[in-house]
Amino acid sequence: MTDLDPVIHTAARLRIMTTLSETLDDGDEITFPALQRLLDMTAGNLTTHLGKLEAAGYVEITKTIAGRKPVTYVALTLDGRAAFRTYRKQLLTLLGETP
Repeated sequence: MTDLDPVIHTAARLRIMTTLSETLDDGDEITFPALQRLLDMTAGNLTTHLGKLEAAGYVEITKTIAGRKPVTYVALTLDGRAAFRTYRKQLLTLLGETP
């Protein structure tokens, strides 16, 4: 058995990946504040963990202006979705459950 993905395996990043996977369809995105509310995380903590997920290519962060206000969107990439599916299967196997 291969090792669990260390990028996802951290508790906060696992929560982020799970939430994005369950909340978003392929190609969808969520605003940073909406994700922050869903996860009940501080902005700084969420930003730090999203940065690590973005560096791994698992999420895509898009910053834009809506009216006169900056808006940050978060999307789960196809690679991120695939990595999460693999992680989930490996974890279920490790727990002795059928994926």
